[in-house]
Amino acid sequence: MISSLYTRVVLTFLASVIGGTIIASFTTTWLYQEKLNDNLLANVVHFGQDVARIYDALPLEEADSYVSGMNQLHSYSIRMYDKDGHLQSYGELNGQRVSEVTPEQISQVLAGEVLQISSKGLVPVLLGMPLHTDTGMKAMFVEPLAASSVSLLIRFLTNCLIAGSLLILVAAVFLVRPIKKLTEATKRIAAGDFNVKLNIKQKGELGTLARSFEEMMRDLKQLEQMRKEFVSNVSHEVQSPLTSISGYAIALKQAGITESERERYLDIIISEAKRMSKMSDSLLKLSLLESNTQQLRVTELRLDEQVRRVIVAIQPQWSVRNISFELNLKPVTIAADHDQLNQVWTNIIGNSIKFSEEGGTIHVSTRQDAKNVTVRIADTGIGISREDQKRIFERFFKADRSHSRKYDGSGMGLAIVKRIVSLHQGHIRVESEPGHGAAFIVTLPMADPAE
Repeated sequence: MISSLYTRVVLTFLASVIGGTIIASFTTTWLYQEKLNDNLLANVVHFGQDVARIYDALPLEEADSYVSGMNQLHSYSIRMYDKDGHLQSYGELNGQRVSEVTPEQISQVLAGEVLQISSKGLVPVLLGMPLHTDTGMKAMFVEPLAASSVSLLIRFLTNCLIAGSLLILVAAVFLVRPIKKLTEATKRIAAGDFNVKLNIKQKGELGTLARSFEEMMRDLKQLEQMRKEFVSNVSHEVQSPLTSISGYAIALKQAGITESERERYLDIIISEAKRMSKMSDSLLKLSLLESNTQQLRVTELRLDEQVRRVIVAIQPQWSVRNISFELNLKPVTIAADHDQLNQVWTNIIGNSIKFSEEGGTIHVSTRQDAKNVTVRIADTGIGISREDQKRIFERFFKADRSHSRKYDGSGMGLAIVKRIVSLHQGHIRVESEPGHGAAFIVTLPMADPAE
């Protein structure tokens, strides 16, 4: 098994050229063999007749001298046999072999017969004809020296093959070089190095492959950065409650603490344990949503009624802070997963309550067109900076770190919201200015998202 691409390219070229030449030769021989042989035979007959007329018109010595000086002898071989078997030949063979003439053939020609002997394939033909001279009858055999042309053709094809092979050897280097660069870059990426520059400027398929590879490399670099941030965030979020639980558990073992302190320590431990449990549940839910194994249970539901029920269900959260709601919910029916959408409105409205001031107002409205329905949830809270709006839907991201203790949360609620909305073939965006509240706009299709 040949593993080198360079060797494969070269061998493929050579096999193609040699195979094509052989096939073309056999095809030409099969299609044009009879016609070529007929043309060769006609030329030989004409030349033999010309030589015979020379011997008829001139004395023997003058005829021999004239024939020996003919330019056609570069292309034809002439052999003359007398009745005693003596041979007289004309023509430059240049190492080429001529057809064998048998005594029976000589006798036939001396008897006045004309012989036309054709061989199979593209091989010269042999013409035997009687020749009348001053000294008596002779048997003349004329044969074309076409082998020289075949040899020339073979040399030409061989030179073309050698030149083409040298060119493909050079061209294959330029073909394989960018692939070697890609292979080396793949090894570096596998080792964790994403700062690789290919510098491949070719066009066509290799250029497209290089550009796609660079895009993949940038995506992998971004994913690796997100992975590191995720691990860091998880470690930080888990370490904080664990530290609190461990510290207050050790404090409970101390002698002399009062009953009120014991109760406070236990409340803190329980609170931190609940926070860890909630974070674990959120991580599991987000993982299921992102794994594409979570199937939507689509049913028809009244979106306006669902939002109202969510607001009523979390009344303890907003009534204790004197937060009011202004609703502009028009009746609308959509096809969606009831439980998943319930999670969307719970998370968004919960965030609006959390970041609103005492006595604030939350506006909830719907707007419908032919294909989509848009839900807008706006609060009058602290708002979100433009820089944080770009990352607000990332897991573990908390828009206001300075208030991380005041506004408790795992930072995964909006990541879950975005994933659920995406599964419904919808999208979500945020509009906000620091100090002037935030508005989350969710757009969902009216039809079944599976369709």
